[in-house]
Amino acid sequence: MAVEPFERLGLALAIGFLIGIERGWRARDVTEGGRAAGLRTYALSGLLGGVAGMLSQTLGGWAMSTLGLSFATAFILFKQREQRDDNDYSATAVVAGLLTFGLGALAVLGDERVAAAAAVAVAALLAGKEVLHTWLKRLTWPELRDALVLLAMTFVALPLLPNRPFGPYGLVNFAELWVLTIAMAAISFVAYAAIKVWGPARGALLASAAGALISSTAVTFYLARLQKEVSKPLALAGAALVAGAIMAVRLGAITLALWPPLFWSLSAPLGVFAALSTVLGLGATVFASSGDASSSPSPAKSPFELALVLKFALVLGVIMAASRVAAGLYGPSGLLPVAALGGLVDADAVTLAAARMTAGGMAIGVAGQAVLLAAVVDSFSKMVIACVVGGWRFGGLYSTGTLLALGAAAGVWRWA
Repeated sequence: MAVEPFERLGLALAIGFLIGIERGWRARDVTEGGRAAGLRTYALSGLLGGVAGMLSQTLGGWAMSTLGLSFATAFILFKQREQRDDNDYSATAVVAGLLTFGLGALAVLGDERVAAAAAVAVAALLAGKEVLHTWLKRLTWPELRDALVLLAMTFVALPLLPNRPFGPYGLVNFAELWVLTIAMAAISFVAYAAIKVWGPARGALLASAAGALISSTAVTFYLARLQKEVSKPLALAGAALVAGAIMAVRLGAITLALWPPLFWSLSAPLGVFAALSTVLGLGATVFASSGDASSSPSPAKSPFELALVLKFALVLGVIMAASRVAAGLYGPSGLLPVAALGGLVDADAVTLAAARMTAGGMAIGVAGQAVLLAAVVDSFSKMVIACVVGGWRFGGLYSTGTLLALGAAAGVWRWA
């Protein structure tokens, strides 16, 4: 006897049981018979959907349609009577009941994993009612607007852009440049949310650590701009130093993945830079966070400014284009000047190129110099951003910590 039909029916029952637990718990104080549907009803609804799906395989689609329409009609009528007595106008219970039946049918007719995952999502949404409503009440229009803009940038605009290089030397890749624009906006959005919840010190630190996995330059730019509004130079400079440390770790991870011998030659200077930047950054954040509570100044009124993000992306695009032209003109023989130029915007690209060239026969020493040069130029460019955008207090604190880390890394590199 085939076991699969029993497994699928069991999953349909489990789906109804899962959703029924949440529904039953929410109405646990209602007297017996005072509610239209509870744990047993939802469990049976899932099983009914599974049975309807199984019958449709044997008898045809009319069996599913008949049972589905009958179930929907009965469920809606009973819920209508209950809600009329309770003066309740919510359609959530009706939708949950119909979803339970539908997911039970999907468990039999479709992908079991999809049905199970959807059931968990339904139960989570139902259980998170209070949290979601509280969050919605606190949501401001600028936050909603910028979230929609970010989603449109990602899921509407990005798929329409060509993902291939244009012009001589592959001057520009519009999709690649737009991804950087999205990254800048996303980092700003995540940092805004984190700072709003945890305060300028701890929130900026957490957001910077996450954002630096994408771009430490974008993180530094955002923190520098934020400094003008919250006036927390020590805390934000500490967060920027941690972002710089993660940049060094990221470069090391790239070389380790592509060419381990290059990683071992760079592990000491990159490791020292990352460790010292982390210690200084965390120390500054801990010191600044004393007394940083809910009374801390609020972050920017808007998660990100689209015009500013676009201008920043345009500057990145120009520098990237210049870097590609230099790489096309000089090739491997000009790796160091290309690394210096590329470090202004994307040390990762230089590291990737150096690791690939080393795998192709280039001397490890030259490739290591190129990676470190890109990291140094990247750090100096962020110091300039910190001073120009964030002011001399923020810029001075960040530059001091970065220079200390660079000096220690240079000493290790020299004597390694």
